[in-house]
Amino acid sequence: MNKYITFLAFAMLFFQSFAQQKTYWQQHADYTMDIDMDVEKYQFKGKQKLIYTNNSPDELKEVFYHLQFNAFQPGSDMDIRLQNIPDPDSRMMVNKGTTQSPDFVSRIATLQPGEIGYQKIISLKQNGDPVTYEIYGTIMKVSLNKPLSPGQKTTFEMDFEGQVPLVIRRAGRNNADGVALSMAQWYPKLAEYDHEGWQVNDYIAREFYGVWGDFDVTIHIDKDYTIGGTGYLQNPQEVGHGYEDTNKKLKLPKGDKLSWHFIAPDVHDFTWAADPDYIHDKVMGENDVELHFFYKNDKPEVVENWKQLPEKTQKLLAYFNKHIGQYPYKQYSVIQGGDGGMEYAMCTFITGGEKLGSLIGTTAHELAHSWFQFLLASNETKHSWMDEGFTSYISDAAMNEVMDQKKELPNESDYNRYFYLVNTGQEEPLTTYADHFEYNFSYGVSSYNKGSIFLSQLGYVIGKENLDNTLLKYFEDFKFTHPTPNDIKRTAEKVSGIQLNWYMNYWVNSTKVIDYAVRSIKDQTITLERKGAMPMPIDLMVTYQDGSSEWFNIPLQMMYGHKPTGAKVLDCWSWVNPLYTIKTQKKVSHVQIDPKNLMADIDRVNNTMIK
Repeated sequence: MNKYITFLAFAMLFFQSFAQQKTYWQQHADYTMDIDMDVEKYQFKGKQKLIYTNNSPDELKEVFYHLQFNAFQPGSDMDIRLQNIPDPDSRMMVNKGTTQSPDFVSRIATLQPGEIGYQKIISLKQNGDPVTYEIYGTIMKVSLNKPLSPGQKTTFEMDFEGQVPLVIRRAGRNNADGVALSMAQWYPKLAEYDHEGWQVNDYIAREFYGVWGDFDVTIHIDKDYTIGGTGYLQNPQEVGHGYEDTNKKLKLPKGDKLSWHFIAPDVHDFTWAADPDYIHDKVMGENDVELHFFYKNDKPEVVENWKQLPEKTQKLLAYFNKHIGQYPYKQYSVIQGGDGGMEYAMCTFITGGEKLGSLIGTTAHELAHSWFQFLLASNETKHSWMDEGFTSYISDAAMNEVMDQKKELPNESDYNRYFYLVNTGQEEPLTTYADHFEYNFSYGVSSYNKGSIFLSQLGYVIGKENLDNTLLKYFEDFKFTHPTPNDIKRTAEKVSGIQLNWYMNYWVNSTKVIDYAVRSIKDQTITLERKGAMPMPIDLMVTYQDGSSEWFNIPLQMMYGHKPTGAKVLDCWSWVNPLYTIKTQKKVSHVQIDPKNLMADIDRVNNTMIK
């Protein structure tokens, strides 16, 4: 009897431990920062208090920080990567030769000491006691004085200094649009620890991953500067600059600087931009979300375009609320700053504005990122296609409606770019880490375009209505977490009742291609052929010699089901069989595979046959 009780107790502990390992958890970090900015030297001093909660089942003996401004120094990993990748980002290169003999080098390599970026740690304490740390480029490893047990909190207090680099990529000072300060990746940021361990990728070029938490940030800056960025301004009457309630009197403090106090709850980053000449406009969006716009008054045509942007942004916000889920914050800012467009917490940096369509399109894409990667905070260093691809898909759909583009397939250009990549022979699996693609071009097409096709083609597999419901459920189930590729797959399976392991395996984990063909038509017999290695279900339109037509759907056997369809559903097609034969009731004159072009078939010429 005692042996039985002992065994039972052991079994219960085992299964309890197993269940705990399967339970989702995520870390939490609360930041309080006080920043003093010197706008003449482009340097700042900061104090940071960070309360870190270990919600993992593991004891932690160390933590890691990102020091991303350190990337903008000659000899950094970002600099070396630029000098060795076959197709470096042209925005980050400069011609040091002549027109006859160009010699392109990394712009980072040309930075002088007063132009580089850096984050220097002056002191770091854990629970009041100094800790030891080592810096490896843009990563700092901190050895804890005492291991942090599961469920425990610890407090880090840091004094640090930083210098804002010339704009090379995303962040920096005095960009091409004349914006003084674009402050992204500017503070020592705790790295994320998740079910796969520490995520400590060096900052090479792109994509981020952070710890959820609350931010309380005070920035002391020259009184002529206007700040826009993450969070809710707590003292609008003390800073003015278009934030204040016009019914209340301003209470501007004496001195050369103003103190801007922001609070940002439930975010995993904090970003801001500042300029003495910003125009600041504000409109209300759906659900009383304040939409802020910060831009320069340099060119009349640019100002006119920015004046037209708020009305479109209101419609974009409403579209994403309807088709993904409700934006949970009460503020979002579109800021002229950085380079190109880049999404951050409750805001985005966008340059230019010379072309209205481009300004609206970029805003659509960056605003959509508030859902895909910000609220659905997948690890974009590993799964950039979940971030950029899903955003591309939904922003194309939003632009199609908001701008009345009347496209039957809003992301058609994504298919064309994907086909081009396949033909180059440079495609790599979507499982490739963002910074580790051999070519920048293959990263871009894979992450943005092939990632976008993942969703539109998923709609082809499970049905458009099921896809729409999948996105809504995915957001509802995984907002404010770190979803993985398996989470979007399982959500689609639960919504549709269709098995999708095969789809993830082929489209995400491999570079195998889709190529189906009409092999022959003989009277009332149609023979189809799978020529590519990736299997798919087939939508088929058959036109008969009497002029009538009929739609057929051929499920893939591995789906163990089929999408809702008005077509005639035929027997399943097994992936091991390269041929499939259909017997019709009437003589056939014309056959077309996938007339809506939702399937990324690399040779669409052989999709059609006329007898």
